[in-house]
Amino acid sequence: MSAPVRYELEGNIGVITVNNPPVNALSHAVRRGLLDAISKAQGDASEAVVIFCEGSTFIAGADITEFGKPFQEPGLPGLLDTIEASSKLVVAAIHGT
Repeated sequence: MSAPVRYELEGNIGVITVNNPPVNALSHAVRRGLLDAISKAQGDASEAVVIFCEGSTFIAGADITEFGKPFQEPGLPGLLDTIEASSKLVVAAIHGT
């Protein structure tokens, strides 16, 4: 399976795409991928970043398959702190059913 998060520079916009079917759950791999993508955007020529999800929903919540398992960094609070501290404007293209 390919990584659930990818980052691409389209012109001067960094595009972060989450693809973690069926509901784009916020798994450890997604949190790590988002953190890595924000880090990449910090170091490139992007002027802003958009977070987009493939499929019919934006991130729908926690990954229930991880319930009862040991916690793995990065956690959601740290991820959100990183996004908020970004020197680039970060926008979420939220959609859903």
